[in-house]
Amino acid sequence: MTTIRETKFQLPGQTAFYRGKVRDVYTVGDQLVMVASDRISAFDHILPRAIPYKGAVLNQIAAHFLSATRDICPNWLIATPDPNVAIGHRCEPIRVEMVIRGYLAGHAARTYAAGIRTLCGVPLPEGMRENDPFPEPIITPTTKADEGHDEDISKEDILARGLVSPEDYAQMEAYTRAIFQRGSEMAARQGLILIDTKYEFGKKDGQILLMDEIHTPDSSRYFYAEGYEERQQKGERQRQLSKEFVREWLIANGFQGKEGQAMPEMPDAFVNEITERYIELYEKVTGLKFIKDETVDVLKRIEQNILKALQE
Repeated sequence: MTTIRETKFQLPGQTAFYRGKVRDVYTVGDQLVMVASDRISAFDHILPRAIPYKGAVLNQIAAHFLSATRDICPNWLIATPDPNVAIGHRCEPIRVEMVIRGYLAGHAARTYAAGIRTLCGVPLPEGMRENDPFPEPIITPTTKADEGHDEDISKEDILARGLVSPEDYAQMEAYTRAIFQRGSEMAARQGLILIDTKYEFGKKDGQILLMDEIHTPDSSRYFYAEGYEERQQKGERQRQLSKEFVREWLIANGFQGKEGQAMPEMPDAFVNEITERYIELYEKVTGLKFIKDETVDVLKRIEQNILKALQE
């Protein structure tokens, strides 16, 4: 199967190019053309092998949820002319990521286990177990780093440092809670629980827009609803729908992104398993059937679809 490791297009009117961990981003006038590659990252490292159809899965999940939440909050997306491509408005990014957590999981659970009872200035209730629900979802923002790790920050520090105006922060907070509520309702219809996620916002012509991907397995954590309560009562691990299994495979093969550790070779069987897990994930999260585009020359298909969309 053909994979998209990277793209090197020269688009008409192109003024900038940026390569992220997963996306190749082209600036054309006041629009961004984002190509979701098949690269996969874990522990802040891009893994050596690309995963067939991974980019198409992520791009289409993001488009699905951006469309489903547009009535709540305007967003950057204009069109998806190709399974791997999203074209949208170029915004001025707001340098704060809005992380919202409905359950004590992941980073929040590790913080709690260390005996800390506040996260980003938000008090955490006593007597919680990992993966328990919060009385109501909490917002734990991070500063958006150009390089390295994002850092936890409180609402008070955000306002004190002037990173966001009080009016804009209030609007972002309201959008975050409403979008998370919609995402949780959509997940519940699919037999899932949306545990936590993050949203990025930007401004265009003075208006706040929702940017980037939302509710994908790369930006969100899902649990299966069936058996959740029983597993909690027994203190068992929850069934996750995320790319956590990739991290677990890397850990089992001696890699956590630490200095001196060698990246393990990914065998064909594991690469194929990742593809199948991502497709299963797409179908479970959206309730839609994933259609494999089996074009032989994928890069040519993508470029032609981009050029056609830009002309229109």
